[in-house]
Amino acid sequence: MDNKNITILLVDDEPDILEIVGYNLSSEGYNVITASDGKEAVKLAKKRKPQLIILDVMMPEMDGVEACEQIRKISDLDTIITFFTARGEDYSMLAGFDAGADDYITKPIKPKVLVSKVNALLRRIVEDSTNDNVVKIGDLIINREEYKILKGKEEILLPRKEFELLSLLASKPGKVFKREDILDRVWGNEVVVGGRTIDVHIRKLREKLGDKRFKTVKGVGYKFVS
Repeated sequence: MDNKNITILLVDDEPDILEIVGYNLSSEGYNVITASDGKEAVKLAKKRKPQLIILDVMMPEMDGVEACEQIRKISDLDTIITFFTARGEDYSMLAGFDAGADDYITKPIKPKVLVSKVNALLRRIVEDSTNDNVVKIGDLIINREEYKILKGKEEILLPRKEFELLSLLASKPGKVFKREDILDRVWGNEVVVGGRTIDVHIRKLREKLGDKRFKTVKGVGYKFVS
């Protein structure tokens, strides 16, 4: 995928961050558009359909969490949403994931490190697009190419990280995936996440697909039960 064909929406109420981060991403060839608050971000997301949104949490008019919730309601938009904030508290991270965020970046971060992380996130779009596997387990169908889940006749839409976690666990039903392996394979070595990240995503999957499908192996990790 050519970088010039990728649109990144950068949302922050600090002009310096928009300028510096925007410049570094533009230097990589990405098409960068910016917004200074959540309301503007939602409007641009609907209009421009970015492949990646880097979203600050604390903003005027509409904060990042509410903006994320609104963006996830846009039916024809499949995008990666990464929160970008100076707040590293657990409750802030949990609120972000509950709203549908795929990832979480804590300020301050060096521009080159951020660019590297963005490159890694967007490479996954290319990797996912080449995988046309369809996994069928009981009444559950996981379409890895279209990022769709069918539970019987019901279509369930999952945020990207929830989908990738489900896809990993369901790839080998009954196998216990260690927590460190899940973090590495779903989030990658470059991603900075808290220790409760997996737990949050498993909880959301249980709410949507049923508690009995996911078994916790204390002190080890998780497995998918077919």
